[in-house]
Amino acid sequence: MGSFITTLGLIINAMLIATPPLLLAALGSCFSERSGVVNIGIEGMMTIGAFTGAVVAYFSGNGWFGFLCGGLAGAAFGVLHAVVCISFNADQTIAGTAINFIGPGLAVFLCKAMFENSSDSPALDTASKLPRMFPNAFKAGSFGYNVISTYPAAYLSILLVAFIWFIFYKTKFGMHLRACGEHPEACETLGINVYKVRYTCVILSGFLAGLGGAFVTLSTVSQFRPSVIVGQGFIAIAAVIFGKFKPQGALVGCLIFGFCNGIKSILSQSNVVSPNLISMIPYVVTLLALILFVGSSRVPAANGKPYIKSK
Repeated sequence: MGSFITTLGLIINAMLIATPPLLLAALGSCFSERSGVVNIGIEGMMTIGAFTGAVVAYFSGNGWFGFLCGGLAGAAFGVLHAVVCISFNADQTIAGTAINFIGPGLAVFLCKAMFENSSDSPALDTASKLPRMFPNAFKAGSFGYNVISTYPAAYLSILLVAFIWFIFYKTKFGMHLRACGEHPEACETLGINVYKVRYTCVILSGFLAGLGGAFVTLSTVSQFRPSVIVGQGFIAIAAVIFGKFKPQGALVGCLIFGFCNGIKSILSQSNVVSPNLISMIPYVVTLLALILFVGSSRVPAANGKPYIKSK
């Protein structure tokens, strides 16, 4: 029984580490997609957030400040995506693809310029990372330590789902947001500023994606590396599709992918299965989710369609 509890604690711990970056990015994607702007640049926004968070925490010694700056870096890329797609009516898929090239490229360029031509940032010491909750309350390796003495940002990201659900379905802004993703022309006749709503949502999507990237470098990896995000942005988008573009649905999708990472962590210690096959688990689950559920997901009617204000 004790072995089962310990194993369960390890799986939950892996979920609480793997789920938050996916969930933060997925919630950001919900904002953008529901307002009518496709944002597949989540990966690039996460990467620039991961770099900024690690570098700011390294120089400031404050993990929370690095976390916030990582979000702001993602928001800056959200502004770029919004200007290109909303103001200039560029193809949203191509613009997002460009963000996915620009983000990692700029991060590596700046990293080499700042750290003696190294594509990796210096490793963070414990004091510069995001703090753990109740670090001395439980014995290391125990169930309580694995489940409770984790990063508070992990639980905050889950609480954020309820907050965003409330915004989406219980506020005037949420009603405007969803309406702009369905019938922007009708919104205009009602006096709703479609451009303003979409700008706000795309910038928020970048901010949340940047927070997701910063969580990775300020908790598990402890430094920026070019491969630090490794497809997590695309997994987040898959979770949004799986969850039918709803924050509560995205949570379920991210928990499933986080659980897969937990299973991966346990199997990687067994030496029974090839590590290469184990590493494929989250991506195989992503493909299966898209195959099985993408057909049942209703995309907002105006999603991906440029909106030109009538004169």
